Amino acid sequence: MCSKVLQHASLVVVFETLLSSAATTVDEEKGNPSWQARADFYVTCILSCLPWGGAELVEQVPEEIERVLVGIQAYLSIRRHTSDSGLSFFEDDESGGDLVEKDFLEDLWERIQVLSSNGWKVECVPRPHLSFEAQLVAGKSHEFGPISCPEQPDMPSTTSAVAYGKQKHDAELKYPQRTRRLNIFPASKTEDLQPIDRFVVEEYLLDVLLFFNGCRKECASFMVGLPVPFRYEYLMAETIFSQLLLLPQPPFKPIYYTLVIMDLCKALPGAFPAVVAGAVRALFDKIADLDMECRTRLILWFSHHLSNFQFIWPWEEWAYVLDLPKWAPQRVFVQEVLEREVRLSYWDKIKQSIENAPALEELLPTKGGPNFKYNGEDGREKTEQQYALSAELSNKVKGRQTAREIILWIDENIYPIHGLEITLSVVVQTLLDIGSKSFTHLITVLERYGQVMAKICPDQDKQLMLIAEVSSYWKNNAQMTTIAIDRMMSYRLISNLAIVRWVFSPENVEQFHISDRPWEILRNAVSKTYNRITDLRKEILSLKKDVISAEEAASKVKADLEAAESKLTLVEGEPVLGENPARLKRLKTEAEKAKEEEVSIHDSLEAKEALLARALDENELLFLSLYKNFSNVLMERLPDASRDGTLQALKSIHGDSIAIDLEETSAMEVDDENGKPKKSQSNGSRATNTYNAREKEQWCLSTLGYVKAFSRQYASEIWPHIEKLDVEVFTEEVHPLFRKAVYSGLRRLSNEKLFGPSNAKI
Repeated sequence: MCSKVLQHASLVVVFETLLSSAATTVDEEKGNPSWQARADFYVTCILSCLPWGGAELVEQVPEEIERVLVGIQAYLSIRRHTSDSGLSFFEDDESGGDLVEKDFLEDLWERIQVLSSNGWKVECVPRPHLSFEAQLVAGKSHEFGPISCPEQPDMPSTTSAVAYGKQKHDAELKYPQRTRRLNIFPASKTEDLQPIDRFVVEEYLLDVLLFFNGCRKECASFMVGLPVPFRYEYLMAETIFSQLLLLPQPPFKPIYYTLVIMDLCKALPGAFPAVVAGAVRALFDKIADLDMECRTRLILWFSHHLSNFQFIWPWEEWAYVLDLPKWAPQRVFVQEVLEREVRLSYWDKIKQSIENAPALEELLPTKGGPNFKYNGEDGREKTEQQYALSAELSNKVKGRQTAREIILWIDENIYPIHGLEITLSVVVQTLLDIGSKSFTHLITVLERYGQVMAKICPDQDKQLMLIAEVSSYWKNNAQMTTIAIDRMMSYRLISNLAIVRWVFSPENVEQFHISDRPWEILRNAVSKTYNRITDLRKEILSLKKDVISAEEAASKVKADLEAAESKLTLVEGEPVLGENPARLKRLKTEAEKAKEEEVSIHDSLEAKEALLARALDENELLFLSLYKNFSNVLMERLPDASRDGTLQALKSIHGDSIAIDLEETSAMEVDDENGKPKKSQSNGSRATNTYNAREKEQWCLSTLGYVKAFSRQYASEIWPHIEKLDVEVFTEEVHPLFRKAVYSGLRRLSNEKLFGPSNAKI
């Protein structure tokens, strides 16, 4: 386009086609406003082209491009402002103020307007074509072919927030926003940048991350060599972190960003490590307001990152967290990072890494192995008979007795005499102890003797006891607790509903705000259920393709057979109906095999569809149980003062503030487009030198954060069951903050917001 290689007018036609489709989509009468995500995507495509070609378009087709810009302005005036509260990095109080921050598209439009007022000059866009301009101008000019936009999805058959929300969710899944901007560093770090420069550099970085996914070293190499006339290490760090923390999920696996950051630190040893350290410190200062899912990702990334750099970090800077209450988010963050580091190394190594802040040893996980009840070394009161039973079971396992033989022995010698509780304790503790040497040992024990546990624990109540025994045995090792429960669910020894009940047991509920242990187990259970459904859907899709292929093959063989049977052949001079008998026999055999194959695939498809239906029913029960438990524990603890439905009201219920004498922290701002205030609840933040949330309020904030995170992560599986959830859980009686957390995670609009107060009951 720059040197008349591409016809300018044809590109304008493409712009107008996209703009027309976008305007129609958001039209209340002719379109389907629930698919605004697609309309926004079209307009973003247009605006994203202008930093690279705006100057040439204004020069060559000024009237046409002005018409496009006017159309974009008109579109922005009729579209619904997009609220990012459900996908923002930081919790938004939504206190009801009149201030409405810009969303991503509105922010990009403002940057384009500034670019237009500056004469469309962009210093960071290279122009390599200028060296060949004479040849290009003299060459043939090409036309950009016309494009056609997909048909408008039909409007929901019923006018309701649920129907609108389902289509809105589908649209946002298909047309996700590419990035959400996170300004970690003060504006002074990038003060020389023009507004459009940030967008252009972000596009460069995102393209490199996209095209070099899987080639981390090449990715890092290109990222440090962008063709821009200014330094951009801070902007590069912000862009990578915004992708790593992007909600509902990052474009690539988090390990990819971990490796890229690591390679960038090695490629720019004099600059980038300090930038990354500054980003960590800034995020740590705002950790109390960071979304719970983002907080978990940050913990996992930071511990992994340190493991690649000999676990070196100035822990003395954060030693003050020991003066904070055990539920303070900063203290919990340090505690969880150290626990993850122990998983990646070993306890003594991590203790050595914090030698500059030895007091932090208090936050290290307990050092110790399994907590075996029947080892005879702990002095606990157990009868000699229980020790003897455990030893006998251990000998039977070592003697390679089968699961059937052990079940028979239990039924005859243990259960009738000692009852369920002792039987379960002896069997589970002993089998776990045999499998405690390594992950492989655990898998072997579960494969060989899982039937023994299944026989003892056939229902939810007994499975709850089984999980409690696992937790007791591995109480000093959160990782092995998680692995053991996860493996047991894989072997169908425990159900997801039993895990949910255990997570919401009183002893675990009390840990919701001070430990990730129950949440990790719950995440694994829900994820495994979700993955089963995903795998079944993939298998069904593959089988449907196989059915079509099998039907086509059977039809072809049948046609060949019928043609052969109808053919006249001369036999001893006489016409006979039918081809060569040997060929007919072969064709009949092939037809029979093809039919059998078709029937077999049909049967497999029906079986998988039945399994999927069962899995979807189980999934519905899982989310009903999960949200009922969330609602119950929150109703018990959420104070009435927060019933106005805002987090600000909850945060305003303070106990006595605990002063912390700390040095002044580095500033951190969040970009306006994210709609997030620059002030935050301190909860241990060094910016205010106080900790001002009581334990009960912090428990509520943490639990509501996880409600929002679970709703967002599994929204695709929740929306199909939303009507039943509305009837059984999300009723008028639930706490407003609980409903608000769910709605925010699902990106669901209430009837009042969608249709207005007068039509809120639609």
